[in-house]
Amino acid sequence: MNKYLHLLRLQNGIIGVIGIIASAFIAADGTDAFDSWMKIILACAIVVIFMGGGNALNDYVDRDIDVVSHPERPVPSGRIKPKHALYTGCLALALAVMLSLLFWDVLCIVIVMAACVLMLLYELVLKQRGFVGNVTIAALTGGIFLLGGAVVGNIEGTFVLAGMAVLVNIGREITKDIEDMEGDKGRRTLPMSIGKKRAGIVAAVFYLAGVALSVLPFITGTFGVLYAAIVIPDVMFIYASYILFTDPRASQKAAKFAMLAALAAFMLGVI
Repeated sequence: MNKYLHLLRLQNGIIGVIGIIASAFIAADGTDAFDSWMKIILACAIVVIFMGGGNALNDYVDRDIDVVSHPERPVPSGRIKPKHALYTGCLALALAVMLSLLFWDVLCIVIVMAACVLMLLYELVLKQRGFVGNVTIAALTGGIFLLGGAVVGNIEGTFVLAGMAVLVNIGREITKDIEDMEGDKGRRTLPMSIGKKRAGIVAAVFYLAGVALSVLPFITGTFGVLYAAIVIPDVMFIYASYILFTDPRASQKAAKFAMLAALAAFMLGVI
């Protein structure tokens, strides 16, 4: 594989693309989303480039840690110099902003610009500050769904989905910090600050808060009867909150799949 493709890890953008397409479909009440197909394609390209830029910045920041944890990556393996990884990441984020200008829509442009600023702040400053970094990553995840709604002119239609994504991803990020406690020396993560058990309780609260928020569209009648399928991912989130105390790795993976299942439930809700 080309060393720069390896650095950007563009394949990781698949989840972002799914998020854009699903949120656009939900916000546009189904098939109407295809009326904005050019904007949706542009948003997908921007998300892939944006995530690639974040990966490059991550490899620059974690260059010393990755010598042990990910020695095969381009920077620790010596195939790419650290400064070149930094330049690549910054250029990718700049490209994402420039492409966003093609939307000719202030809201879409603001969402992309804000995401790029947050990504830079996270990788260069906030990553080492534990819970603040967890919230930042979760906010970036929620921003994907807001962008999907914005490109079809109905950002309000994705507020619940974005909020749910933020809540459960805060829980998932805390769970990942619990899993990585031994290798996170030098970082002020929540588990290191308050202990593994208390951090686990906080993560579980965020998971369950996401479950509570997911019920809102059904109560308000926003979505149809097929939205009842949300019970499946909700059970998965509850399971993730239960097992995180004994198996953090399995917990955060369960939460990841539960979020994808929740996307499907939201899409069924607009049918």
